[in-house]
Amino acid sequence: ESEAVHIFREVAGEFERPVILFSGGKDSIVMLHLALKAFAPAAVPFSLLHVDTGHNFPEVLDYRDRTAEQHGLRLHVASVQDYIDRGVLRERPDGTRNPLQTLPLTEKIQSERFDAVFGGGRRDEEKARAKE
Repeated sequence: ESEAVHIFREVAGEFERPVILFSGGKDSIVMLHLALKAFAPAAVPFSLLHVDTGHNFPEVLDYRDRTAEQHGLRLHVASVQDYIDRGVLRERPDGTRNPLQTLPLTEKIQSERFDAVFGGGRRDEEKARAKE
């Protein structure tokens, strides 16, 4: 925990437009909790960013929105569905949209000029993440 708090503070000092990936899921809730702890009683100097696959439960999206508002944080949303509607991305035959998140994420990072991105994926959850 102390290392995470230190990293949040260090990034705040070295970068101008950091952002925390925040879906309202358990990993991103922990990330936000650590950021809040790092800067309390002051406000967190970061925005939040969610890549919405369009497959989220409405309750999770409501929680995401309420949490951002409760802490006075700006929430940016990149929508996979918008890219599908514009013909930039195509639905996959298996219906999953997780692999489709990359383009909306990278374009939102570029368009908003975020210069540091915090993500909260756990290494024990997925073999591919264990190498990160």
